[in-house]
Amino acid sequence: MNYFSSGFKLGIVGGGQLGKMLLYETRKFDIHTIVLDPSDDAPCKIACNEFYQGDLMDFDTVYEFGKKADVVTIEIENVNVDALEKLEDEGIKVFPSPKTLRTIQNKATQKLFYKDNEIPAADFTRFAYTSEIESAISNKTLEFPFVWKSARFGYDGQGVKVVKSYADLDVLPNVECIAEEMVPFKNELAVIVARNPEGSIAVYPVVEMEFHPEANQVEYVICPARINPEIAEEAQKIALKVSESINHVGLLAVEMFQTQNDTILVNEVAPRPHNSGHYSIEASYTNQFEQHLRAILNLPLGNTQSKVAGIMVNLVGAEGYNGPVIYKHIEDIMKMDGVTPHIYGKKETRPFRKMGHVTIVNENMAEARKIAQDVKETIKVISK
Repeated sequence: MNYFSSGFKLGIVGGGQLGKMLLYETRKFDIHTIVLDPSDDAPCKIACNEFYQGDLMDFDTVYEFGKKADVVTIEIENVNVDALEKLEDEGIKVFPSPKTLRTIQNKATQKLFYKDNEIPAADFTRFAYTSEIESAISNKTLEFPFVWKSARFGYDGQGVKVVKSYADLDVLPNVECIAEEMVPFKNELAVIVARNPEGSIAVYPVVEMEFHPEANQVEYVICPARINPEIAEEAQKIALKVSESINHVGLLAVEMFQTQNDTILVNEVAPRPHNSGHYSIEASYTNQFEQHLRAILNLPLGNTQSKVAGIMVNLVGAEGYNGPVIYKHIEDIMKMDGVTPHIYGKKETRPFRKMGHVTIVNENMAEARKIAQDVKETIKVISK
C-alpha cells in the first residue's frame, strides 16, 4: 500500500500530546491523518488533516470514526475495545490489536498475564472492590504497607496509592483494584520494544526513571540508564519476552523495577509511544514516534541506538496554580546548550498536569544530568 502523499488514511484514537508528537512524523512523511478526541482543544487538532470530537469510550463514536480510516492506532489505552474489535473483524487494521488492549487495559488482567507467562512481577491480590481490602487485612491475608492500584483508568500517577494504614484506605474510590506487594527497589527502568506485523523487532536502550515522590510522576528520564551492562541486558531480555508473549504490533513500553538484589520485575506496560521514550526525539537515530509509524504500517524498523546521552525533564503544572498557562523563564533554559523544550498545547494548567517536556542532549552523561537539574530548577509552569 502507498502511504505517502496518497489517499491512505491513518486514524488515531486520542488527541493528546502523544498524538501531537506522532503527527510530527506523519507530516514529515505526508501521511493523511484523522484524529478522534473528546476535547475541542485537543493538542492534535492543529496538526491533523481531519479532527473529530467524541467520547473514546462510546462504541458508536469509535466505530464510526474507525470506518473512515485504513489503519487505526491509539495514543491512550482508555478506548472502547468492542468497537475496535468490530472494526478489525470488518477488515480494518487496528494496532495494537483489541486483544492486546484488553489484556493491558485492566491492571488485574495484566498482572495475571504476567503470572501465566512466567514474567517476573511483584506479588498481588485482586479485589472486585476496594472495600474488600479491610477484610483481607483482618484475616491476615494482606498486610500493610502495600501499593493500591485501580484496575481501570489510571494514568500519570492517578489510580496509584501507597497504603500504610486504614486511614489511607478511607480516601480511596471503591472500585475494582489490586493490592501489590511493596518492592524494595534501587531503580525504576523502562525498555521500549517495537514490533511490526511481520514480526520484525527493534529494542531501545534501557532508560532510568526518577519519580516525583508525591505525584508519582516521572520527573527525569535518563538514557542510557546508569546501570551495569548485565542488568541492562537482563532488562531488555525480559522486555522482549513480554513483547513476544503479548504479540503486540507498534510500540510496547515496559516499565520495570531493579530490586536491591538486582532482580528485574515488570511493573506495567503501555502499548503506544510513552513518556519514557520522549528523549528519543533529539537523542536517537529513530525517535519512538517515527518507529511507531514504521511498525504499524509494516515498514522497515529504524535504528534504535542513541546518538548522544539524552535526559528528559517533564514540565508539569506547579502546585498552587490553576488557569491559563505561562512558561516562566523558558527563555533562560533555551540559552542552555543542548536544551530543547516541547510544549504540548494545553492552554490551562493545574497542579502536576503534564504540560510539556524538555530534552537535554550531551556527549557527557554527567554534564547532561547537571543541565537537566538546572532546567528543572529554572523553568516554572504557572498561570496568570
